[in-house]
Amino acid sequence: MKKFLTIFVLIVIVGTIGFFWISTWTYSEGTRSGQLIKVTKKGVIFKTNEAQLNMGGLRTKNVDGLEGNIWDFSVIDETVVNKLNALEGRHVKIAYKERYNSMPWIGKTNYIATDVTELVE
Repeated sequence: MKKFLTIFVLIVIVGTIGFFWISTWTYSEGTRSGQLIKVTKKGVIFKTNEAQLNMGGLRTKNVDGLEGNIWDFSVIDETVVNKLNALEGRHVKIAYKERYNSMPWIGKTNYIATDVTELVE
């Protein structure tokens, strides 16, 4: 019984470490552009930086009808947060990395903004 318990605990530890390690992998990278409509720091236990980008156009929302094409993303780097705060309400291009899974202390979304530039109209 002791041997079984030891093996079980080791499997749980290795599985947990593997889960956290795989969650940090970048699934995709890219850019999105639109009007930056919201930058906020929120959370009950873990305060994370979250933002929204209105990419224009409309999309269908199940049976309820149409809604704006809003993209939610998280921000880790304080330098990027400061840039976003200065550009709120303007048209911007966001560079991002998409992770397999987000941890609660990193952000609410799998999309992590890495840079922001203002688009001059």
